[in-house]
Amino acid sequence: MEPETVYSSAMAPNPSSAKDVLAFILTPVEAFAPAGDDEELAAVAELLGSAKAEAIRRWQDLRADAAMN
Repeated sequence: MEPETVYSSAMAPNPSSAKDVLAFILTPVEAFAPAGDDEELAAVAELLGSAKAEAIRRWQDLRADAAMN
């Protein structure tokens, strides 16, 4: 079984940019699954939850590294 692509985009956000991270975090689930039913939206929300948490963690790590240098 081939994995299903949940979302695809040519945008490459900068993980050290507060604006890029904030834009990703504030983007509603519906933007990633515009034609989704309730079940699909729930699945996308679950995936995005961990991705958004990881984006915040990376941004904080990059800021901490920059502050140390």
